[in-house]
Amino acid sequence: MSINWYPGHMVKAKKEIEESIKLVDIVVILLDARAPFSCRNPELEKIARKKKIVFILNKMDLASPAATREYIRRFRQEGKTAVAMDSLSGKGSREVLLSVRDAFREEAEALLKKGRRKRPARLMVVGVPNIGKSTFLNCLVGRKMTRTGAKPGVTRGKQWVRVREDIELMDTPGLMWPKIEEEEQGLKMALLNIVGENAYDEYEVALYLLRVLIRQSPETLTEKYRIQDIEKSNTELLEAISRKRGHLLKGGELDLDKTCKMLLQEYRKGKLAKISLD
Repeated sequence: MSINWYPGHMVKAKKEIEESIKLVDIVVILLDARAPFSCRNPELEKIARKKKIVFILNKMDLASPAATREYIRRFRQEGKTAVAMDSLSGKGSREVLLSVRDAFREEAEALLKKGRRKRPARLMVVGVPNIGKSTFLNCLVGRKMTRTGAKPGVTRGKQWVRVREDIELMDTPGLMWPKIEEEEQGLKMALLNIVGENAYDEYEVALYLLRVLIRQSPETLTEKYRIQDIEKSNTELLEAISRKRGHLLKGGELDLDKTCKMLLQEYRKGKLAKISLD
C-alpha cells in the first residue's frame, strides 16, 4: 500500500524548517518508538544534515522494551545519538537533556574560546505529524515554561520556549515526505496514525494489525478478544472479533467498519500488548 499524503501546508512547513535551521545548534528528531525506522523522514534528515542531531524514540511506554533497546543499538551503530522517552510520565527526560548537553558541548567550548558568553543551546524539535511533539515539549518544559522574545533573524511569530537556563526550543509543524513507497511502511504509518485517515483503508490496516498480533502476541486474540481458533484467515478473525464484540448493523450484518476502528484505536492507545513494528 503506497501512500500519497502531502497536504498543501506541508510545503509551507518544509520551507519554514529550511529557513529556521540556520538559527539552531541541535535538531531533535522525534520518532515513534514502535517503528522508529519507518517514520524517519529522509527530507528532515537532509535539511538537518549540517547540524547535530538527537533522535528521540518517543512513546516508549507503548513499545516493546526489548525492541526499543535493539533500535537504540542500531542507531548507535550508525553513529547516531538516540534516546528513548515516555513523554507522558517523563521517563527518559534526564537522558534526553544529557544527550542535548553532550551535543552542544563542542559549540559551547568554541564560544568560550572566542571570549563570548556561553548561551543556551538552541534546539529545533521536528518530526512527522502526530508523533507527540506537544506532549514531548510539555514534558520537558513543565510548569516553569517561559517564552523568550524573538531572536534576531527569526521570522515574526516564531517563538523560543525556555526549557531551563541552558536550553531553548523552537517548535515546528509536523512534516511528511511526499510519497511512502513501501507497502509495509505505509501500513505501519497508517497504524500509528501518522498519515491522515483519508490516505488509507482502515479495513486493510486492521487486517495488517491482525497479522502482527498473530505473529507477536497471539494471546491478545485468545484472551482479550476470546478467539479460540486463531488459525483462521485474517478476514475470518476480523469477522469473529466483530461478532464477539456485538458490532452489528440493522438486520444482523456485521459492522466491520466499527470493528476496524476499534482495533486501530486500541492499538494506538496502548490497550493491546506492547508491540513494536520495525
